[in-house]
Amino acid sequence: MKILAIDAGNTRIKWAQHDGAAWCADGWVPTAADGDLAGALAGVGDVDRIVIANVAGAAARARIATALARFAVEPHWLVASAACCGVHSSYAQPERLGADRWAALIGARARHAGPCIVANAGTTLTVDALTDEGVFLGGCIVPGVPLMQDTLDRNTAQLARREGAFAYFPDNTADAITSGAINALAGVVDRMLSYLQQITGSEPMILLSGGAADALAPHLAHRVERVAALVLEGLLVVALDDGVNEGANEE
Repeated sequence: MKILAIDAGNTRIKWAQHDGAAWCADGWVPTAADGDLAGALAGVGDVDRIVIANVAGAAARARIATALARFAVEPHWLVASAACCGVHSSYAQPERLGADRWAALIGARARHAGPCIVANAGTTLTVDALTDEGVFLGGCIVPGVPLMQDTLDRNTAQLARREGAFAYFPDNTADAITSGAINALAGVVDRMLSYLQQITGSEPMILLSGGAADALAPHLAHRVERVAALVLEGLLVVALDDGVNEGANEE
């Protein structure tokens, strides 16, 4: 089974090919620009299934569809639902959950059987709670470090955006802003873990993914497992699920 998985996020459209045994190729193009996704996928041969999580909007969806036109496969556009691949949603309106968060939860469930916090650190930070029974309880969304920096830049007179570094006790404005943002993100993850620990009675694992994961991981106070591409892992699980691919949970 040859599978092409695509994660279309706010900043990047990421893709990876699985040959049935392992990931064998991957790459990305910018989401905002008219990135040459077709060119990036030129080296990908025939595939049996294509599964996509798109949170970048209709224009990105159209570009992706055009880039995939040469494949003789109807893409599966993942949409969150009440249950899929062992994960059960407690969201008030399950279909309103972002496809990337849903895919990450599915990937987390396949990787880890115990309670876990599923954190994806990218343009935004999403922090979702998953029980040992595979129940998604809910989660938080907060701006990532660049968005926090941009907000201060736009809305204050003397906090222009400058590159800073993390410090426990920052002694300049640039480091103060960067350190404050990282501490804020770490606090959201640790606070959500504390809530989940209270109801499960055991310390959950943190599964951390996304482009900003390396900057965040050292500042978390609990067990962290870094996952290179949890959304893509979840899409692979979906692609291998015959029940899903018979038409359920498709946009």
